[in-house]
Amino acid sequence: MTAAAGSVEFTHVSFAPHGVSRPILNDISLTLEAGTTTALLGRSGSGKTTLLRTVNGLVLPTGGSVRVSGNEVVGADLIKLRRGIGYVIQETGLYPHMSIERNVALPLELAGKTLSERTERAHALLHDVGLEPSQYATRMPWQLSGGQRQRAGVARALAADPAILLLDEPFGALDPLTRAEMQTMLRDLLARLGKTAVLVTHDLQEAIFLAHRVIFIDAGNVAADLPSQDVLKSDLANVKEYVRAVNRFEAAG
Repeated sequence: MTAAAGSVEFTHVSFAPHGVSRPILNDISLTLEAGTTTALLGRSGSGKTTLLRTVNGLVLPTGGSVRVSGNEVVGADLIKLRRGIGYVIQETGLYPHMSIERNVALPLELAGKTLSERTERAHALLHDVGLEPSQYATRMPWQLSGGQRQRAGVARALAADPAILLLDEPFGALDPLTRAEMQTMLRDLLARLGKTAVLVTHDLQEAIFLAHRVIFIDAGNVAADLPSQDVLKSDLANVKEYVRAVNRFEAAG
């Protein structure tokens, strides 16, 4: 059976670099269906970002396999693989010497698209993420707020119309109000575009709000794998610990 474009499959994935006392990832098997959003939740150092990076080949597993759209990542043409995967990080990674328009269109420039194609696509994406092109296209990254830069980062990640979007703590540096606005924008955008999204976050509420499925990673292992609507009522110890942490102020009151 042919795998769907945008599907991700982890089969007994381990990552144990030389000199590390314990595996960073330990025998993880998961299948992420195309068009769904999955949140990877866990403490710092739990392995969630490492697992995310096996999808685009920034980390190659030392055991098991990762398949993207049915194709094995190890041994793949990594440039071709990454052109089909958008990647959003907390620091946005915008080039400070380029305008917002050129930053967003850069994947298309590297792919050899014409200037008119790049401009049209960049303006459409800026509009989609809430940055009116007539106001923001010619600005430089330093002229934007943190939230606006992150919107531009999301637009750039979508420029080449990838089937998969990886998001590594994309809103972690934002204030609560801006973060909430970004979460709403992203959820609406993903629902409309139908992308497969994998989100790394420490924020339980963000995970539940954005994802169809929440996977708890603990010391390189899958500690829980739940539909988002079942997280708050779960009896699993790892999940209850997160829920208690989020609700501690309510409990104190």
